[in-house]
Amino acid sequence: MSVKRFWVTDFIYTLKRNEPQFKLQKKPLCSRHDCIWDLPASKMTHQYPSLSPDQKKELATIAQRIVAPGKGILAADESTGTMAKRLQKISVENTEENRRYFRDLLFSVDPSISENVGGVIFFHETLYQKSDKGVPFPQVIKEKGIVVGIKVDKGTAGLNGTDGETTTQGLDGLSERCAQYKKDGCDFAKWRCVLKISDSCPSALAIAENANVLARYASICQQNGLVPIVEPEILPDGDHDLQRCQYATEKVLAAVYKALSDHHVYLEGTLLKPNMVTAGHSCPKKYTPQEVAMATVSALRRTVPAAVPGICFLSGGQSEEEASLNLSAINQTPLHRPWKLTFSYGRALQASALAAWKGKPENRKAAQEAFVTRAKINSLASKGEYKPTGQADKAATQSLYTASYVY
Repeated sequence: MSVKRFWVTDFIYTLKRNEPQFKLQKKPLCSRHDCIWDLPASKMTHQYPSLSPDQKKELATIAQRIVAPGKGILAADESTGTMAKRLQKISVENTEENRRYFRDLLFSVDPSISENVGGVIFFHETLYQKSDKGVPFPQVIKEKGIVVGIKVDKGTAGLNGTDGETTTQGLDGLSERCAQYKKDGCDFAKWRCVLKISDSCPSALAIAENANVLARYASICQQNGLVPIVEPEILPDGDHDLQRCQYATEKVLAAVYKALSDHHVYLEGTLLKPNMVTAGHSCPKKYTPQEVAMATVSALRRTVPAAVPGICFLSGGQSEEEASLNLSAINQTPLHRPWKLTFSYGRALQASALAAWKGKPENRKAAQEAFVTRAKINSLASKGEYKPTGQADKAATQSLYTASYVY
């Protein structure tokens, strides 16, 4: 019979199975000042086959395509309500046609955009819309060699007994939705969980709950052939400093990757979409891009396995220019970085384009040029090669921060 031994003091005790009960047998100590308990050996949890080699190969290939050198993600998955706020800022009515027109404006730029953008995240409505030429949007994107993704969560819900913390809904029916989205041309998915920093947050409950939800979502996605983008966003709300954000980010990411391991998620077929480590929006101290970069990369090195192919940062309310400067600094950090470090920007890729468009058809070309410019800048930043010229326009330097941001 196999036994497991644990050190105690002065005597060796062996626990042997003698049905119907266990009995302790005392043994003399062998020239040691410690002793061991010998218990029946327990078996490691067996990982039963979940993904075939072909499934793993497909997922890994998709993930690598999205974060190929110089490429990032355009997050065009804003909900109808979020688009209403964006359009309101330029005095444009929030109609389905106006939402479709603006996304067509983005999607129909020159095919060379594929040198800078490797994936586009769609909202459900957008996935089934068509371009001005009558071509389904997924086809428009795929013809440029860009991977199509889809937002699959159903928004946040409050966690009772916490200081306004949340979990994310949408696991019910997720497998069926993923299967349908795969048939409809999607190859990756996104799910956003939201945490915040305060005197009592993030709580252990919020960290554990959101980590588990993200892991369950990721597992379901992979079973249906979709690469999951795992997004545990820590909001920039508050006056906390850089060190406080780094500490919280490390705790959250450590819990997320423990949960992903527990759920047998294939890391080579995933992407991470985290916040950069930044001070709270109301923090009186301002940090340089180099300080943000060092804190961000340090947090990632302590928590994210090297098996993850890419980390695609969210912009988190930074201005377009700030998000680009910080990303470039991150890729210049003199620390080993085993993953691609790139962007998954919504506001920080679209703000200048929206400001140039203003809802007027005659401004279409100017809006497209503004979008392409930001995409090229972020492509350079993802390689650590962006050098600001000091000529950024007003829209690019304007803060995009929104308190308690809902996507």
